[in-house]
Amino acid sequence: MPDVDRERAWLLTVDGAPQSYVDLDEPEHLEFEYVRRLAHVLDRAAEPGAPLDLLHLGGGALTLPRYAAATRPGSRQTVVEFDAGLVALVAEHLPLPAGARVDVRAADARAWLDRAPAASADVIVADVFGGSRVPAQLTSVEYAREAARVLRPGGLYAANLADGAPFGFLRAQLANFGAVFGELALIAEPGVLRGRRFGNAVLLASDAALPVAELARRCAGDAFPARVESGAALARFARGARPVADADAVASPEPPEGAFSLG
Repeated sequence: MPDVDRERAWLLTVDGAPQSYVDLDEPEHLEFEYVRRLAHVLDRAAEPGAPLDLLHLGGGALTLPRYAAATRPGSRQTVVEFDAGLVALVAEHLPLPAGARVDVRAADARAWLDRAPAASADVIVADVFGGSRVPAQLTSVEYAREAARVLRPGGLYAANLADGAPFGFLRAQLANFGAVFGELALIAEPGVLRGRRFGNAVLLASDAALPVAELARRCAGDAFPARVESGAALARFARGARPVADADAVASPEPPEGAFSLG
């Protein structure tokens, strides 16, 4: 069950694992490193301060939508969160600031994406976990094609994923999105990429050039530095992986015990 502390800075946990961190007074403060990496992507998705049309698959406590509302005023944001109880809890205890154009819907992310209008989003951010695993319906090449359909030309897809060596799941995701998009990149801590531990990785995909150099500088300067892999290095990482169809898709692997727990 969700649990929330009662300070101005709120930590939301689900079944003991940290799910979202929100600072109501400072929406630009991002506690979790993978969220900072997603924010770096949003910062480079358009000129500074320019509004965007954003589709968030997975909402949690709306950390990233709050960040986008603060840094890109006027952005139109849709958040799709499956857990209706979580949506209600967040609305009651963590209301969005006045003027934030964020439409929160309790719905299934894949079903929503399949019905979304074509070319309606500048950026899609996927951060969907059923418990501690990405659901199977969000891990197929058909899902990647739907994301491409909903994005505008030059749009950007960014997903928070999790895996560990030998990276069967992550490599399959690269194959899925590589079959649909012309440009890919992956952001993760060096220890994760080297297979030393299970952890988060942010997958990026677009039909336009990705801001790899700028993202690499920003991610290298974080408290927990990350690398940005692209081009030949990423192709070597994914070598041999094949796209996965809906009929064969599976959820992301179960994390080792304690991989994402507090403390």
